[in-house]
Amino acid sequence: MPLQPGSCATCGGSGFVVRRVDGYDRATSCTCRQQNQNGRHLRATGIPPRFRHCRLDNYEEHHSSQLEALKRAQDFVRGYPPELPAGLLFSGPCGVGKTHLAVGILNSLVEEKGVQCLFVDFRDLLKRIQETYNPSNRLSASQVTQPILQAELLVLDDLGAAKMTDWVRDILGHIISQRYNQELITLFTTHFSDAASGGPEEDTASDGARMLRKTEPLADRIGTPLRSRLDEMCRVVPIRGHDYRRTYLRAADR
Repeated sequence: MPLQPGSCATCGGSGFVVRRVDGYDRATSCTCRQQNQNGRHLRATGIPPRFRHCRLDNYEEHHSSQLEALKRAQDFVRGYPPELPAGLLFSGPCGVGKTHLAVGILNSLVEEKGVQCLFVDFRDLLKRIQETYNPSNRLSASQVTQPILQAELLVLDDLGAAKMTDWVRDILGHIISQRYNQELITLFTTHFSDAASGGPEEDTASDGARMLRKTEPLADRIGTPLRSRLDEMCRVVPIRGHDYRRTYLRAADR
């Protein structure tokens, strides 16, 4: 597909440049062609507008676990494709940057390595599947889930956020099992505890004070079999700290 005329100073928008190679003039792809292709791939990822700015280089760490999580994310990008278990499970309270890191990885892989990636919010996915049950909806449930099952890298955001009915567990189990069987890479984020049992987890307030929060274990939320399967698919990246949105953004409004 040709670019807009004059959009590139190097090729004039043709997407190709003529270079002298071994005494012959040869047309080769201009760098802008790859950049435009990456731009199309980014638009196809489904990243919500609120998170499109998220990059690993603009992630702000205010806790030692956030710094460690950032290093894990950077290592993941550098070492892509990773060895099994391939994915990452970012676990921690709201506002510590779990989604930021996951999207930052996604953006880096699309821009630097041309990886075909997809971002899916767990609750939004369930809503889209439910809408296919309406006779007026032309999409089927399989058409909604097919891109999710086939994406080279999937970000499944807010795992366990919806009420976990048997139907929801079946949908989640199908996605996880299919991607596991196909050895496809999945990044998960969840605000549920990855501890063996529900109990207080320590966070740090902006003034350095220690806070305790009680969370439901992820295994209780999604079921032990699915949680066990995640161990085979992912490395857990725990993140602690205070809620950035509540602490910094509200302070900025004062």
